[in-house]
Amino acid sequence: QVQLVESGGGLVQPGGSLKLSCAASGFTFRNYAMSWYRQAPGKERELIAVIIGPGGITNYADSMKGRFTISRDNAKNTVYLQMNSLKPEDTAVYYCKATNKEYDYWGQGTQVTVSS
Repeated sequence: QVQLVESGGGLVQPGGSLKLSCAASGFTFRNYAMSWYRQAPGKERELIAVIIGPGGITNYADSMKGRFTISRDNAKNTVYLQMNSLKPEDTAVYYCKATNKEYDYWGQGTQVTVSS
């Protein structure tokens, strides 16, 4: 069955970095656009970035440009999110999503907490 499993979250101090991973299985990974979202307490889920196509074209939400980098390894069926210069307001549950013309699949999320 389809699985998206996020990992790499945790507690980090302001200014620190984390790299999230999302391991996919149960579908043809290279045929799907992969994206990262986050949802902070009391807020709506928001898009961070998407990576599509064999060339790995990326697109970022305007508010996410500069500190976040999405990448993918089609050989490992994994998408990554490198997060730098983290701020307390980046505290949220981070989700990956796989999308094609017919389906959307979501992972269960990984908690990122930015606090001193």
